[in-house]
Amino acid sequence: MKTALLFDLDGTLVDTDHLHLDAFNQLFAEHGFQVDRPTYTAGIMGKPNSGIAEAFLPHLPQAEALALLARKEAAYRDRVGAPGVALSPIEGLHDLLDWADGRGIPCGVVTNAPRASAELVLAALGIMDRFQTLVIGDELAHAKPHPLPYLTGLERLGAEAARSVAFEDSPSGLRAAVEARIPAIGLMTALAASQILEIGATLAVADFNDGGVRDLILQRMA
Repeated sequence: MKTALLFDLDGTLVDTDHLHLDAFNQLFAEHGFQVDRPTYTAGIMGKPNSGIAEAFLPHLPQAEALALLARKEAAYRDRVGAPGVALSPIEGLHDLLDWADGRGIPCGVVTNAPRASAELVLAALGIMDRFQTLVIGDELAHAKPHPLPYLTGLERLGAEAARSVAFEDSPSGLRAAVEARIPAIGLMTALAASQILEIGATLAVADFNDGGVRDLILQRMA
């Protein structure tokens, strides 16, 4: 069994949370409420649409709530593709992917984002071909925070949990990685280091340039 690197997408590879929040509030306004950034971080970030519907749209029939959230994803994609919007990867990502490629370490993306949104963002960043698999939580029996998406990523890449590393930024995603028994590195895009470590991550970093990232990967490979 080998080492693999598994990355969440939004907030981990790229900071798109402000675009998501704007899109959510566009649709939530139709129902007379808005959410602020702390509420988004605690209750929405990293969760599948089914969980968001249950928490924020309980007054709607499930099918109607999920349809509204599908419209939210379309509004988000419109923002990603809008003139003047240029997405940039989290600092150090390209160097880390080059470093992993040079050592034969396969990489994958594990996300609760719908496939259309995930593929759009990866294409906008120009990094679609840097990953050997794209795991979509809602295409499985369970999305994050269940460990199944990460276990699926490991299986597809022929990797072992204890020899691999997951990168996450949300409570939901960190719990999924921890439950899958993959050493996790938390990106401090939205959470403080104390919050990340409390969930069970091995390391909290500001970006991929942190020296602890490669040190942990090399430890897993030993």
